Amino acid sequence: MENIILEVSNFSYQYGEVQAVSDISFQVKKGEIFSFLGPNGAGKSTVINSLITLLPLQKGKVTIAGYDLGSEKARVRESIGIVFQKSTLDKDMTVAETLDFHGDIYQMPHEDKKKRIRELLLLVELTGKADSLVSSLSGGMKRRLEIARGLMTRPKLFFLDEPTIGLDPQTRQKTWEYLRSVNNEGTTIFLTTHYMDEADILSDRIALIDHGSIIISGTPSELKASLGNDVIYLETSDNTNANRILIGMQGIREMRMYEGKLLITSEQDGTRLLPDIFHKICENGIDVLAVNLKKPNMDDVFLHYTGSEMRD
Repeated sequence: MENIILEVSNFSYQYGEVQAVSDISFQVKKGEIFSFLGPNGAGKSTVINSLITLLPLQKGKVTIAGYDLGSEKARVRESIGIVFQKSTLDKDMTVAETLDFHGDIYQMPHEDKKKRIRELLLLVELTGKADSLVSSLSGGMKRRLEIARGLMTRPKLFFLDEPTIGLDPQTRQKTWEYLRSVNNEGTTIFLTTHYMDEADILSDRIALIDHGSIIISGTPSELKASLGNDVIYLETSDNTNANRILIGMQGIREMRMYEGKLLITSEQDGTRLLPDIFHKICENGIDVLAVNLKKPNMDDVFLHYTGSEMRD
C-alpha cells in the first residue's frame, strides 16, 4: 500500500439517531488530484471534517500518510494542509505576517520559514503584496493567500473545500494553474467543488457520495462513459406516456424524469436514435416540444447518479 496516501475503511458517522454516513470505503493515491462530490446533505462535509480532525472518528479505520487517524491525530495534522470554504484570514495582518504566523504555529525553523514564504509568494504571485494588509486584497488574492498558507508546511495531503467559489472565471482559471503546479511538485490534493467543469478538468479520479454512501467512483472519462454514448433531454406534451412508450426501446440504456423532461442515456449514436424516438412518440399522438442531444459531461453524471443538480 505504499502508493496510497489516504485509506478510508468502513467509515460511518451518526448524529444522534441520524445516520449521516454509512460504511464507506475509498482510497486516494499519492500524487493525484482526487475530487469528492455530493449534493448538500449527502454526508460529504461529515467525512471531510473527520479526515481533517475537526470531528472525532466514530466508526471505521482511516490512515493518512501512514498515520492512524484514531490514535495519531497530531501526526495527521502535521501531514495535511487545509483551505476552508469560508475565509479564515485575519484582515489586520499583512500577507507576509499571515504566512509567518502560520509557520510559527508549526514551529518551523526561522530560515526555512523565510525561504518558504518567499517561494510561496512567488508561486501565487503575491510577492508585490507581501506588506499589504489582508483587508486590502481582492477575493482572488485572498484565496491565493489561503492556498499559500495551507502549503507552508509542505503537506503531503492538501484539502481544498470549494477553492474557487465566488471567483470570476479568469481568477478560477488562474487558481487551477496554481493547483496544478502544487500537484506537479508532488502534493496530493483532495478537492471538493460545486463546479463540475472544475472537477472534470482537474481530477485524476472522482467519488460521488449521496445519502451517506459512495455511489460511484472513477476517472472523469470512466464516469462519463458510464452514461453511454449520448445524453438526450426530451420534453413532450405527455412525458408520462412518452416514458411508458419508450421503455425497453433498443438503443436506450436508461430513462428517468427530471424537471418536466425525460433524461435518456443511449447505447448508440443519439443522432440515429432520435428519429426512432420521434416516430414512436408521434404515432401515439404525443408532440415533441423540445430536445437537446449532447455528449455526457460531469453535470450529466452528477444528475444521473444523484437525481439532482449540484446547485440543488
